[in-house]
Amino acid sequence: MTKIRAAVVGYGNIGKFTIQALEAAPDMEIAGVVRRNLGEKPLELTPYPVVTDIRELGHVDVAILCTPTREVEKYALEFLALGINTVDSFDIHTQITALRRSLNEAAVKAGKVSVISAGWDPGSDSIIRTLLEAAAPKGITYTNFGPGMSMGHTVCVKSKPGVKNALSMTMPKGDGMHRRMVYVELLPGATLEEVAKAVKEDPYFASDETHVMAVESVDAVKDMGHGVHMVRKGVSGQTQNQRFEFTMSINNPALTAQLLVAVARAAMRLAPGAYTMVEIPVIDLLPGDRESLIAHLV
Repeated sequence: MTKIRAAVVGYGNIGKFTIQALEAAPDMEIAGVVRRNLGEKPLELTPYPVVTDIRELGHVDVAILCTPTREVEKYALEFLALGINTVDSFDIHTQITALRRSLNEAAVKAGKVSVISAGWDPGSDSIIRTLLEAAAPKGITYTNFGPGMSMGHTVCVKSKPGVKNALSMTMPKGDGMHRRMVYVELLPGATLEEVAKAVKEDPYFASDETHVMAVESVDAVKDMGHGVHMVRKGVSGQTQNQRFEFTMSINNPALTAQLLVAVARAAMRLAPGAYTMVEIPVIDLLPGDRESLIAHLV
């Protein structure tokens, strides 16, 4: 079996768990890790090349982008132009369709595939929402996140001037409404008022109730656990009161990484273009041939 050669781009929380997921995948091979600054090589990366330019890794089938969301488009455009498929976990819901249009044009031109927003929400939760709507086309789905750490929101807060370290927690209020609890370590000279203003005005936080608090140590309150409780109540055909629930409790970066690896596999089976997870046959997320998987799953 010819294995899929995957490069991991970025080595934060998601990048570290992506290496673990790739090591466990029977059909994947780690081509190497791309980092902005090399620094001291982590011990767990000893078996793999670590570079600043993906071209140094030789042939790469797919680049798994473990970068901050706001850097995804830049990296994806660069790698698609080099003839490399890309997958990412872009998580700003309101900007997904614009990113898909941009990367679809680049992917078609390069004859390659880009799968965007392939985390758990957006991502696998999007598939569940799609399935629930198919089961009850008329109705409302409420997606309640948390309580838990939001990686995208946390990275956003860390980027604000005056912030040394940060943690953004998502707290469910019910009926799809959420509260953001943000904990920050401030740099000398920074004020909580300035930081809080910058955070609350960012699109990541602008639509939610947000509280920003200064703490001595973010690590003392940090927990990567997260989860979702999804409820749909609606109508199947002409039958009322159909109710569905989906719940999970997870390690946030570990699940995101696992799904990125699954989508990297699926990317090798798609026609050129950009896709979200709801557009991909779910069976293609799994290793193995379709007939065997159908016999096992159906």
